Amino acid sequence: MKKPIVVVGIGEIGSVFARGFLRSGYPVYPVTRDLDIKSVSDQLPDPELVLIAVGEADLQDVLAQIPEQWRTKVALIQNELLPADWERQGYIEPTVVSVWFEKKKGQDVKVVVPSPVYGPQAERLLEALQALDIPGVLLADKAQLLFELVRKNYYILTSNIAGLKVGGSVSECWQKHQEFARSVAGDIYQLQSWLSGEKLDHDALIDAMVVAFEGDPEHQCMGRSAPARLERALNTAAQAGIEVPVLQAIKDSLAAT
Repeated sequence: MKKPIVVVGIGEIGSVFARGFLRSGYPVYPVTRDLDIKSVSDQLPDPELVLIAVGEADLQDVLAQIPEQWRTKVALIQNELLPADWERQGYIEPTVVSVWFEKKKGQDVKVVVPSPVYGPQAERLLEALQALDIPGVLLADKAQLLFELVRKNYYILTSNIAGLKVGGSVSECWQKHQEFARSVAGDIYQLQSWLSGEKLDHDALIDAMVVAFEGDPEHQCMGRSAPARLERALNTAAQAGIEVPVLQAIKDSLAAT
C-alpha cells in the first residue's frame, strides 16, 4: 500500500486534490480545524505528502505548527504566495502548485490554464491532477516558479482591484478598460518586486496574465476578497515606502461613494 497523504484544510480546492490522491491509490487523512496537527503527526510520522490547503490568512499559523518530521513533505497551494511566505517559517524548498482551476460549492472544476508545479513532491501533485483530467505542468527551476507565482498574483490582484472600479468580467476589463488595468498592474509590479526581492519582467507577466484572462474570459473580476486584497496591497506599500497612486485613488474613490 502507498504511504498516506495528509491534507490540512478540506475546503473546495483541498477536496479536489484529496479526490485526485484517492484516485491515484493513496490513503488520504484530512486534518480539520477540530484536529490537532501534532497528534495526527504522532500517528502518521512518515506520510508521502502533507498538502497545506488552508486559506492565505491561516497559512503562517499552520506552517508554524507543522512538526519537524513533516516539513520536507509539505506542499502549498495558496493564492498570493511568494517564497518569503514559506522562508520566514524556515522552509527551504516546499513543493508548490499555482492552482489555475476554480472549484465552487455545487459546481464541477473549471480550468483556466494548466497549473504549474515545482518541488520535491511535484510528481504526486501532477499525478493527482492527471487522475481528474486537470492539466498541470512541471516547472524546471525556482526562477520559473517565481514567475508563475507572480503571474497568478498579477491576475488576482489586477482583476480584483480593477474590478472594484469597473466591475464586469476579465475580458470586459481588458477589452474596455485596458489602460486602467495596465495602470493597476503597474502598481502591482512595484509591490511584487519588493515582496520577491527580484527584478521581474513586467511585460512578460502582463502577457502571461492576459493568456489567463483568455482562458476564462467570463470570469468575474471582483470576488468577495477584492476589498481585503486592496487593503493588504496598500498596507504592503506603506510598509515598503512605495507610492501606489492608482491603488490609492481606487480606495479614495470607493470611500467617497
